[in-house]
Formats: sequence, structure tokens, C-alpha cells
Amino acid sequence: MPVILETKFSDLKFVKKGKVRDIYELDGSLLIVATDRLSAFDVVFRQGIPEKGKVLTQIAKYWFEQVKDVIPNHLISTEVSDFPALKKYAKELKDRIMVVKNVKPVMVECIVRGYLSGSGWSEYQKSGSICGIKLPKGLVESDKLPEPIFTPTSKAEVGVHDENITFEDVIKMIGEKLANELRQKAIAVYKKASQIAEKKGLIIADTKFEFGMDNGNLILIDEILTPDSSRFWPKDQYKPGGAQPSFDKQFVRDYLIEKKWNKKPPAPDLPEEIIRKTSEKYLEALKKITS
Repeated sequence: MPVILETKFSDLKFVKKGKVRDIYELDGSLLIVATDRLSAFDVVFRQGIPEKGKVLTQIAKYWFEQVKDVIPNHLISTEVSDFPALKKYAKELKDRIMVVKNVKPVMVECIVRGYLSGSGWSEYQKSGSICGIKLPKGLVESDKLPEPIFTPTSKAEVGVHDENITFEDVIKMIGEKLANELRQKAIAVYKKASQIAEKKGLIIADTKFEFGMDNGNLILIDEILTPDSSRFWPKDQYKPGGAQPSFDKQFVRDYLIEKKWNKKPPAPDLPEEIIRKTSEKYLEALKKITS
């Protein structure tokens, strides 16, 4: 399958290039195109992962529909055929697009953790807490937490690491009322999605949400609950006390950690085997989540 790393639509107004997505203006809305670019540790790689952009779009579309009763979202359509201006690019864009409301983002990355993993596990080992939230003593890697916790980070530009912040920091940034609503909605979406995922044999260990303001109302934006923004573990193989097998880009991160990469650009080239297996994991996640 051809890998799409860049898009260029000369008759559309280009807005922004993210780590994975290219964003254009379209009739007052935003056109978000999910490429096959891979980002790990906030560095974008030269190689892409086949089918990745399509997987991200289809999974995000599924979850937006599942949780829209908890909070509205920015999605207008994922169908190229709904927009005459996109007709000539139909082959390139099929299954890769979200046309969304153009709203002002809330400048906080909203991480919800239900299990102790990744940077949360690293922080707990040092301090017994994550983002200022004290956790019980004696937890092991991948343990389920007593309750899901809201562990925000600052929203960084491409190539810059997000920084963990406390809930008090969020209040200072956006005010107490909005901060409380962010936390409440993020945890509510995580809980509902986790219940759905568990019925499909998947554990959502943690995930990242982004929110925006639509005429004064909080809505979900960006992508949600994809293998790029979440850790998915097979429920039947779950065993606390170490890292878990996963259907997400943790597979690539583990390879890079093993290779002792310094997490700074330029990113190293990935072996074909790692690219192929990563693509398989994304496609398996799509199948498990949406079937």
C-alpha cells in the first residue's frame, strides 16, 4: 500500500502541519487529513506506517459517535463525497478525512489514566504521585488505579515535549469553572469508552483528549481514543507487574527505548519489520474496536 507522508492541495488554504495531520480551510470549516506519518517522543519520523492515517480517522469517527451523549464534538463529516471541492482528491483522501468545526482549542492536553504505565509509572516511581495526585503505596507497573485520574499536560508545539502540570496549574491557566468541567468530562468519556472497550476484549490504560469552545460550550476536538493517543491492552493477557502487549505505537516506543535513542531529532530509520508490525497492530486495533 502507498504511504502518504505529505499532502498538497494548491486550491485549498493550508492552515497547519501537525505531527500526523495536515489541516486546511474548507468552507469556513477545517479539513483534517490524517497522513501515515509516525511521531514518537514528539519527533516525526522520515518513514510512515502503511494505513495508519485511515485507521486513525475510522477509529476516531467510531468513538465520537459512541460518546456524543457525554459531550458534543467537532465532527461534521468524514465523507469526501459531501464536499465538491474535494472530489478531484477522492482517491487520496478516502477514509482519511475529518471535516470539523473551526473552534478555539483549550490549551491543555487532557490525559486520563486508569492504569499505571508510561510516563505516569516513571513519575510514580520517583514521587509516589502523578501531576500532584498522591497514589497508594506499593503499586506495580500496569496496576489498575483505584479510580481514573486526570493528569494534564501543557500543549506544546511540534517537536517540543509536553510538560506535566497539576490541576492547580490548569485552574490558573483557564479558570476554576472550565478546569472542573474539563476534568469531569474527560473522566466521563474515558469511563464510558473503557466499558465499551472491555466488552470487546480491550483495556484502555490511558488516553489523551483535547477540547475546544464552540459558542461558549465545551466540545471534544482533534482525535479521540486512537492508537496514537491511547494505550490499548488485550484484556485476556493483562498481568500487572510489567509492560503489557499493546495495540498502539508503544510497540515502536519500546523498540526505540531498547535501541537507546536519545529522543532527539533526527529520528532513526526503522527496520521494515518494525514498520510492518506497527501497521498490523493499528489495523488489529481498528478491527477490535469497530467490529
